[in-house]
Amino acid sequence: MSVRPPVTELRAKFDRILPHLDERRRRLYLASEAAAIGHGGITLVAAASGTSTATVARGVTELARDAVPTRRVRAAGAGRKPLTVTDPGLSAALEALIEPHTRGDPVSPLRWTTLSLRTLASTLTSQGHPVSAATVGRLLHGLRYSLQGTVKTAEGAGHPDRDAQFAHLNATAASFLDDGQPVISVDTKAKEWLGNRDRPGRTWRPGKDPIKVDCHTFTTSDQPVAIPYGIYDIANNTGWVNVGTDHDTAEFAVESIRRWWQRRGQVHHPNASRLLITADAGGSNDPRRWTWKKHLAAFALESGLEITVCHFPPGTSKWNKIEHRMFCHITANWRGRPLTSYQVVIETIAATTTRTGLTIGAELDTGSYRLGSTVTAAEFQALPITPDAFHGDWNYTLAPVPPKNPEAPVVRRIDPDMTEMLSDPALTGMPRSELEHLVAASEPYWDALAEAAFQRRFHRPRSYLHPQTSSIDHYHRLLAALLRRRKAITSTLLAQLLGVTRTNLSNQFQDGHRLLDLHRIIVTPLPGSPARTIEQLRARLPDKDHQEDQP
Repeated sequence: MSVRPPVTELRAKFDRILPHLDERRRRLYLASEAAAIGHGGITLVAAASGTSTATVARGVTELARDAVPTRRVRAAGAGRKPLTVTDPGLSAALEALIEPHTRGDPVSPLRWTTLSLRTLASTLTSQGHPVSAATVGRLLHGLRYSLQGTVKTAEGAGHPDRDAQFAHLNATAASFLDDGQPVISVDTKAKEWLGNRDRPGRTWRPGKDPIKVDCHTFTTSDQPVAIPYGIYDIANNTGWVNVGTDHDTAEFAVESIRRWWQRRGQVHHPNASRLLITADAGGSNDPRRWTWKKHLAAFALESGLEITVCHFPPGTSKWNKIEHRMFCHITANWRGRPLTSYQVVIETIAATTTRTGLTIGAELDTGSYRLGSTVTAAEFQALPITPDAFHGDWNYTLAPVPPKNPEAPVVRRIDPDMTEMLSDPALTGMPRSELEHLVAASEPYWDALAEAAFQRRFHRPRSYLHPQTSSIDHYHRLLAALLRRRKAITSTLLAQLLGVTRTNLSNQFQDGHRLLDLHRIIVTPLPGSPARTIEQLRARLPDKDHQEDQP
């Protein structure tokens, strides 16, 4: 026969345990105590705990019926119904607000609004679906939504040979690595203005003691700038950053590669005879820059390496390995830290490491790299460049040999009688003496205009140096532009008379028209249609083909 514990002892025991239990566990615990006491236990436990006998009795029934533990506090179907049940249109209304295609809908209430939980809850409430921000968050997770940023994947119109170039680049890199030859990935990191300037990112600091930086980030002409040009050695997982202080030019890019080779490359690759460079298709290592190839050829001759370059297709620079194997770690290492001096930049880069063993060297380059340096067509043609059979504009090799002796361009002599006829004042609208004076005064401007056009990235070669158009001297270029503006002759006939193609001749018109505008030459078009044949052109001339200039 069990001895019943006194009520005071049970009450003290219950006061210590019951506050830590939820409703169901409290009921089951009291039922277990009542069952242990035996007959009259329900009444005694109810009196000691302050609950009703019905509650304890229901706990005894549940304890005998539910053999498997459960996490539920209330029975199935008990409690308040979910909002998705009491308001069946809530989920549909929420999805209508956040569906991507509705963001461009002009009638969407959140087209120009940040989709925060509070904004969504407020909008749903105004539509007749009262809901809190916390509930909106739970509903979004239930609909498999999550907070997401943008992902850079849209590249615009892709080049038709994009995938083929990637396959060629990968095959070339694998071939070099299998032969034990170095493969490097190069690029220029974003410029960093020095000073006590705000930097993105956060870093651990003592509580309420952030780094104090300037409120404004304006730049001045004398503001020091750091230009990090990086070289990543794919085989050794090592990097080198040449931090420039002047300009990001092709000469600076090649000098950075040269410094990497002198400091790291020839140490890690003592038996190298070839070097593969993978780069994007823009910036200082743009494959269209003749200066890039000129300085690269000089480095090949100096180092004795046969240098092969493979460029990524336009718009795909993010696939360059240096971006996601080195530059991203440098950016993470100096997050939330003002770059106040070049020493801070150098030390921060050099201290960047990864779990995979990446090590980076850094050096300050205080050299001067002049903008606007040019390479003549003769110099470029003399470079020891061998374009690849597949996309020679993206893939090419520079041999470690001196450039060939530049050949003087072959100037085709134009028939003097033809020049005499085309320069007739009846066709040009000005005396020959005035035309010769205009040619002499405008000759210094030709190179400047053509170089400016190239710097603006016109989709044409440097026509004033192109071998196919070098047969036209300054006199005939300006004469062609003048005749074209006078509408005295068609471009097809004029190109035929000068011995060049119409396409090559059209490249001269742009700069010729600029020179006429520069000297404020007023040209009055001739009446009628331009001459299409030599007979029609001769018909425009006076009876005497060789009349003297009129004063």
